[in-house]
Amino acid sequence: MNESPSILLVEDNEDDIILVLRALRKAGVTAPVQVVRDGEEAMRHLDAIGPRPLPTVVLLDLKLPRRSGHEVLAWIRAHPRLAMLPVVVLTTSTEQIDVQRAYALGANSYLRKPASPQETTELLRAIGLYWLTLNVNPPRIQEAS
Repeated sequence: MNESPSILLVEDNEDDIILVLRALRKAGVTAPVQVVRDGEEAMRHLDAIGPRPLPTVVLLDLKLPRRSGHEVLAWIRAHPRLAMLPVVVLTTSTEQIDVQRAYALGANSYLRKPASPQETTELLRAIGLYWLTLNVNPPRIQEAS
């Protein structure tokens, strides 16, 4: 059964949230977007999904309050039902240590937030095309009832 594609955006900066949502719309990405604003909220949201479909992809900022993006990523990869969930780190960090740590924790991709709205739209168009249309996701693991 095909699930409708959806995006979970984990981002604490309100301006970045507005920019990403606007860029997705301009890029023609029509998948619903759920926004959570800190690491703890992201973990609670994913843990509470239950029988509902998981998001198709998580766009994860690293610099988050309460729990960092690295902590959220490690938690996702340790959670049996979420372990194969595609996670794209979308951050302003250019620190090589952040890139290395994200990949070591199981990030599927590491992308730096562009400087301009036009570049953001193009990046999100590519993300939407690849992760929501072209990529074949692994089957979802169902937790025992």
